[in-house]
Amino acid sequence: MDHALKSKNILITGGAGFLGSSLARKLVALGANVSILDAMLPLYGGNLFNLDDIRDSVTYVQGDILDADLMHSLVRGKDVVYHFAGQVSYIDSKEKPFLDLDMNGKGCLTVLEAVRTEAPHARILFSSSRLVYGKILTTPVSETHPTQPLSMYGIHKLLGEKYCQYYTHTFGMDTVSLRIPNPYGPRQQMKHNKYSIVGWFVRQAMEGKAITVYGDGSQERDYLYIDDIVDAFLELTQHGKRGEVYNIGTHERVTFGDMVDAVIHEVGSGERKNIPWPEHYEKNETGNYIADTSKIEAITSWRPQVSLKEGIRRMVEYYKTNKKQYW
Repeated sequence: MDHALKSKNILITGGAGFLGSSLARKLVALGANVSILDAMLPLYGGNLFNLDDIRDSVTYVQGDILDADLMHSLVRGKDVVYHFAGQVSYIDSKEKPFLDLDMNGKGCLTVLEAVRTEAPHARILFSSSRLVYGKILTTPVSETHPTQPLSMYGIHKLLGEKYCQYYTHTFGMDTVSLRIPNPYGPRQQMKHNKYSIVGWFVRQAMEGKAITVYGDGSQERDYLYIDDIVDAFLELTQHGKRGEVYNIGTHERVTFGDMVDAVIHEVGSGERKNIPWPEHYEKNETGNYIADTSKIEAITSWRPQVSLKEGIRRMVEYYKTNKKQYW
């Protein structure tokens, strides 16, 4: 893998965020020439501390993906574009649907148009979401499962995927989309509960607060550690098939309650409090989600490596050391 990305010119949109900064760190180690674009919007994950130890090794630009002129200048000469910038809260997407459409729809389209014009041979990797599936009908969930999103966020992530596939089909561009389940790990935004449920629970536990669990906590979820997500993007940068969509996820069967208990155990404080489901919860509840990852595993050596317990342990260690940078 090392030689394939060495000296490649790479742009990461949303590169000061959780996923972008984690990928940037790995790419720098591989010898790539990394440029980072981030709007540093206060509610989202952009945090210059995330780039602290690689700041001298990357080109950083503060700016917006909706700025077409800026995007055209930034993608020029790039070999790979990782498009991660976007609105990250499915909760906010309900309250601010036009903002979500601008960031996750128009923003993606702006990036694709810039690449089509300035770097038509670049590979574009798009971070999509498991929320494109909506209500889960069969598990494990393969990429052919129906897509009927239950949130505006899921609708606009699916729109981003469709834009990517359109640009591949119509213009021959090289796009790959990854459907990410619940991500967690160091460098996440920890200021509010609208981004990462694991991150928010780690904060609650570190502050000695009660973590609320709806129902009995038996709903199954895929919680995927950041290093495994980064490795999936790197593998698909080389081996992903043009125009395709790939699931990633863990091989663990983990319930919501298991995750909460692991957080409390690793932090060493906090408590679990089971409460009834809220009214009309079924409008947003997808049901158990376990990803079928056989498609990515058939063409790469990627396999999830980090267990939930180990991942939360690493995460807690990171935030105990760097708490003031994230609270």
